[in-house]
Amino acid sequence: MASYKFVVLSRPVEGREDEYNEWYQTVHLPELTSIPGIQAAQRFRMEVALVEGDAWPYMSIYELETDDVNAVLAQLTGMAENQLLTMTDAIDLSDVYAVVYGEFGERVITT
Repeated sequence: MASYKFVVLSRPVEGREDEYNEWYQTVHLPELTSIPGIQAAQRFRMEVALVEGDAWPYMSIYELETDDVNAVLAQLTGMAENQLLTMTDAIDLSDVYAVVYGEFGERVITT
């Protein structure tokens, strides 16, 4: 099976960060990891911006293991379109970036 990382960069609506974080961690991640092929998920908060400009304050990385990444994404899209995902208006949906990366090259570890 092939391995992928599904990376989502997002931000809360101003003034609703606590609600956004609660929803993301306790509702959204469990719903997405219930989809076959999505093995794990973890959130990260930006600590340091290395370039000028506005950066997304939060990143989620979903680990996918599948022979058909498009089928996993189609199921996710279908769930969203059919309102089978619990959403919140505390996330700024006008400013979300999502991309899937496939493994490329060997993993390098410190020895």
